[in-house]
Amino acid sequence: MRIVRVANFVTPRSGGLRTALRHLGAGYLAAGHEPVLVVPGATESDEMTDQGRVITLPGPLVPGMGGYRVMLDRGRLSATLARLRPDSLEVSDRSTLRWLGRWAKRRGVRSMMVSHESLDGLLRLFGPGVSRRAGDLINARTAAEHDQIVCTTQWAAQEFARLGVRNLRQVPLGVDLERFTPANHDPRMRTLWSAPDDVLLLHCGRLSPEKKPQRSLATLAALRRSGVPAVLIVAGNGPMRTALQSEAADRGLPVRFLGHLTDHTKLAALLATVDVAIAPGPIETFGLSALETLASGTPVVVSSESALPEVIGTAGIAAPGEGPAYADGVRTLLSRPEATRRAQARAQAERFPWSSAVDGFLAAHHTSVAAVTQPQ
Repeated sequence: MRIVRVANFVTPRSGGLRTALRHLGAGYLAAGHEPVLVVPGATESDEMTDQGRVITLPGPLVPGMGGYRVMLDRGRLSATLARLRPDSLEVSDRSTLRWLGRWAKRRGVRSMMVSHESLDGLLRLFGPGVSRRAGDLINARTAAEHDQIVCTTQWAAQEFARLGVRNLRQVPLGVDLERFTPANHDPRMRTLWSAPDDVLLLHCGRLSPEKKPQRSLATLAALRRSGVPAVLIVAGNGPMRTALQSEAADRGLPVRFLGHLTDHTKLAALLATVDVAIAPGPIETFGLSALETLASGTPVVVSSESALPEVIGTAGIAAPGEGPAYADGVRTLLSRPEATRRAQARAQAERFPWSSAVDGFLAAHHTSVAAVTQPQ
């Protein structure tokens, strides 16, 4: 089965969507299918990779988005898909690629939209007075134009479920349990940024407004006011980095900005070494970074407004508001014996292997691993 996947807003080096696409593609390939990924880039390319064939079509940079590109040439994308002749089309962007559902219907190709973002959540960022009718209209049309809608959490599925959408399926994503493990814990790494008795916190993610990274600074400030000797590591880049660095300096907060970590070994060690991580984004529909942190044996304090409480379970704490409640969550996690909280984090992550995600996505494509591995 040729599964052609199309995605916009994919960075060349990092990001949760890029990670998910890579693992799902590798899983499809291992199951005997022919995955093809079409994404935007600076130039056109076509190569075979460990996730199958990857085609890059030229797309402009999105201003202020830190490296994201988008394919805007519908004619070129349509021609590419026509040449590929997919058996099933998997789409990963409702804002710019929804039209592909209609393209697929006209050609008798099965289509699936993967909802990686919440329109309810995005509209909520504009304030409580913003009507969600526009989001409901877009979601209803999206469901009508595609054979299958896939959401990764119940939280993300709610905006479709309340409309009575029947072609809706919930499939959690996964985590690389071999790359991210408590065995990566590195005591020497702590000495780079903190004293022996300091509490080492981590904010790992894109520094952009919708991710609310300022909440992590507020958490640090609240902890230090209460006498907790906390230090914050920020791993990630984005349009808010300069403002956050200035705020930390003005407030005298011990924050270490590492930027984007290209060394995967260093990142894995960092996730396993810190005491507690903070994931304050209010519109996260799954939270791969938080799950990677749990797999590394580190508990996480997350936004109660997001889907992350579903993912972290009792291995972390869900906090409301802009900072003080996150500090309470950190203190609660630190009150647990270290061995206990790290074991709970790892056990929760082990519920999300990528193999289960691949099985779920293939079922949504109306196929299965068993169907292609039986002797002929």
